[in-house]
Amino acid sequence: MAVNGTEQARKRLKSSNVKEVNEKGEGDAIYPIKHEEGKRTLDKTENCGDLSASASGANVDYFAGTQSLLIIVILVLACIVGFSTRLFAVIRFESIIHEFDPWFNFRSTRYMVEHGFYEFLNWFDERAWYPLGRIVGGTVYPGLMLTSGLIHHILNSLHITIDIRNVCVFLAPFFSGLTAVATFLFTREVWNEKAGLLAACSIAIVPGYISRSVAGSYDNEGIAIFALMFTYFLWIRSVKTGSLFWSALAALSYFYMVSAWGGYVFIINLVPLHVFVLLLMGRYSSRVYVAYTLFYLLGLLMSMQVPFVGFQPLRTSEHMAAAGVFSLLQVFAAVQFVQGYISGKQFRFLFAVFLVVSAAVVFLAVIMLTYAGYVAPWSGRFYSLYDTGYAKIHIPIIASVSEHQPTTWTSFFFDLHILLCMFPAGVWFVMKDLQDERLFVVLYAVSASYFAGVMVRLMLTLTPIVCVSASIAFSHSLDNYMSPVMDFVSGTIKDGTKVTVKEDEPNTVTEKGGKSKGQKESQKLYDKPQNKDKSKEKQAIKQQQQKSDSQKATDIGGPSMGSAVVLLMMMLLVLFAVHCTWVTSNAYSSPSVVLSTNNYDGSRNILDDFREAYFWLRQNTPENARVMSWWDYGYQIAGMANRTTLVDNNTWNNSHIALVGMAMSSTEERAYEIMRMLNVDYILVIFGGMIGYSGDDINKFLWMVRIAEGEHPQRIKESNYFTPQGEFRVDSAGAPTLLNCLMYKMCYYRFGEVQTDFSSPPGFDRTRGVEIGNKNVKLSKIEEAYTTEHWLVRIYKVKDVDNREKVHKPLKALKKKRKYFPKKISAKRKGVIRNKTLIKQGRKSSSKLRVKV
Repeated sequence: MAVNGTEQARKRLKSSNVKEVNEKGEGDAIYPIKHEEGKRTLDKTENCGDLSASASGANVDYFAGTQSLLIIVILVLACIVGFSTRLFAVIRFESIIHEFDPWFNFRSTRYMVEHGFYEFLNWFDERAWYPLGRIVGGTVYPGLMLTSGLIHHILNSLHITIDIRNVCVFLAPFFSGLTAVATFLFTREVWNEKAGLLAACSIAIVPGYISRSVAGSYDNEGIAIFALMFTYFLWIRSVKTGSLFWSALAALSYFYMVSAWGGYVFIINLVPLHVFVLLLMGRYSSRVYVAYTLFYLLGLLMSMQVPFVGFQPLRTSEHMAAAGVFSLLQVFAAVQFVQGYISGKQFRFLFAVFLVVSAAVVFLAVIMLTYAGYVAPWSGRFYSLYDTGYAKIHIPIIASVSEHQPTTWTSFFFDLHILLCMFPAGVWFVMKDLQDERLFVVLYAVSASYFAGVMVRLMLTLTPIVCVSASIAFSHSLDNYMSPVMDFVSGTIKDGTKVTVKEDEPNTVTEKGGKSKGQKESQKLYDKPQNKDKSKEKQAIKQQQQKSDSQKATDIGGPSMGSAVVLLMMMLLVLFAVHCTWVTSNAYSSPSVVLSTNNYDGSRNILDDFREAYFWLRQNTPENARVMSWWDYGYQIAGMANRTTLVDNNTWNNSHIALVGMAMSSTEERAYEIMRMLNVDYILVIFGGMIGYSGDDINKFLWMVRIAEGEHPQRIKESNYFTPQGEFRVDSAGAPTLLNCLMYKMCYYRFGEVQTDFSSPPGFDRTRGVEIGNKNVKLSKIEEAYTTEHWLVRIYKVKDVDNREKVHKPLKALKKKRKYFPKKISAKRKGVIRNKTLIKQGRKSSSKLRVKV
């Protein structure tokens, strides 16, 4: 390019004695010279231009390559740290599945790997919900099982032998690294790369996400958060570019999200909300139309391929907002098309008519379809998101789950720490420079904050946007308070231009494309006066930079103040990292099936009662034995003990759960009738009074009563289990109905004979901190089968019906019948003394005894 510019300059020098800067701007200005010296000077200038261009390009490539390498290294380290910090449970205990729901996911994954995906979709599980059973393929999100099965298949194809259990255990930590990468991509799209790196590092260790992604937590959320953030990244990219390719990728990622977690409803409502607000703000463009139209249509068709979802996107109220925005967008695009062919007055009238008619048609259509039964109304779970007291009154089974309770401020700080304080600042910085993609961040932050406050479980959806917004706040603050030297070293300044250093120009400011501002603004011939103007322009730019730097230093209180603020932020980030490590180690890395306590000398004491009880069931009960327990333990019994259960954690049949709750809260005789009707063989209860375990069935008992009362109000009354003062007590002052119910008897059977320590009386409940009221518990319809070492799990066997019913009351004495003698043999009868005088002790007769013969 420099040679072409030189040839043009040679032609022009012959007529005007000047040289024009080449079209690409790689040459320097040449002053008028003579013909004899022109050739020699031109050669020198050509060489200088080539060297200057090559040096500038090499400098830019060096900084770009270094920056890309640094980004890759930081992301890899974030992935490694995110994976490693989730392995505390494996290191301290062993490679084991945690909690309750993961056991069903693991059991389903193992079945799919052994029998194939087609058999998995048609699998009828007869060991669940006896005697109803469960069709697994149509009642589960298969994305988690498919992901684990695919990884297991790939590793075994590469001759890396690994058990499917280990794949399930380490799946969530592996996807945490992918989530960090997806968060970086999302934050880079809405802000910059520096904030993206901070967001990736934050979400890799934040407790709000670790609580659902530790090793062994084989649940849907472990992969769903990655799908959530990756879908949002692709959506933002499609809005910014208006490309069909990115929109199709966003729909494909949304399909993976639908197959993995029921929280996909959050995506299909937030994305239409983003489009709707863009229309209200007058930010409609063809990019938005192309992005949402293709995303909605492809996402709708693909989501309906999931058996558990089916036609729900067309028949449920949760999806109607997306359909309404799609219709509105089509009408808006049609109006925009017609606008070019009619006058402004006609357009305004037509737009108003279209808007009113479209809104009315959509509203009436939804109402009519809902009334006709084609569109299902809002479910109780969604009503509970808008009314926190709705579930407790109408659907107690939802309110009974601890993760469905409202979130406390302690939980917010525990899971987010310092990010919670920087979160509003980041949203404010985004709103100050609002764009189409940044509007999505604001909507995400506001909606997720509300839903996270309503339900503890939805803290998981708030955590990513908190990491993004807090990282934007940290990045923006560090950019403002860092010294200009740091900007010079990094190769950028505040206004987005690059600084390159040349030998002949000590401080030349060029743009990202490599062109100097003077070269891009003016590509004309220069003479000596113009050269003076150019030098003045360079000096003005340099003075402006110095002025902005000095102004920045003045605004923030000088370099010393900036250093102090930067040091303070670094300390906060270090404290955040320490807090995350401590919370992960102590709060979120203890499997629920294995408990651990510390002795007085600091040593650990492992309580393995759960697996001990489940192993006993597996080894000592018939294979077709039916076990009745509260629904919390159904998945674990089916997964570890491989026995049939009546209810489990799916909670799809409220009446069946209420029947079990009624049996637990009734007397032993009434409960026996229910158990015989359900063919129950064994009963399993969790009792923590011996070791002080607070998650036992006595603390859950009131929820059993409430659920049973909802279905059987004539037989169960919650008020009967409280004292006249309205207290729930298990001591001698407890309600008689409570002290004689089946659950109380099974938990405290023989417990009145046990003295937990020397300072407490026999029968002292460590969890409730009281002495039990009924120590002499007698069982007639059931018998104790097994109690674990620490009395944490107790198993009872239901007795068979007696062949001969036992009589508790003594029989009345039968009166002897008087013998009958016919008249023919009356002479042979024994004689009878008539009018026999009765003699009473201590009383003297007043007349003489007379005997008549």
